[in-house]
Amino acid sequence: MPTPSDSLIEYPCQFPIKVMGHNVPGFVEAMLQLAQQFDPALDPATLEQRPSKAGNYLGLTLTVQVHNREQLDALYRALSAHPLVKVVL
Repeated sequence: MPTPSDSLIEYPCQFPIKVMGHNVPGFVEAMLQLAQQFDPALDPATLEQRPSKAGNYLGLTLTVQVHNREQLDALYRALSAHPLVKVVL
């Protein structure tokens, strides 16, 4: 049986994080700025964007370089706490 410290992710790695939030001015920039606090080398050109059918929401895929589980968890918490964010996967 795996222990809690076992992980299927091998660090360091490029890890895609999906963020769904309100499609408002500044959302993309805010998410990039937040993610770059955890991965300063994050290239904005790698960001993928997908608007919802009605255009009210915007889905982003940020691929960040993570070095350990703690860094990844902290990034998820920071993104989830942002007021414009609805879901982080």
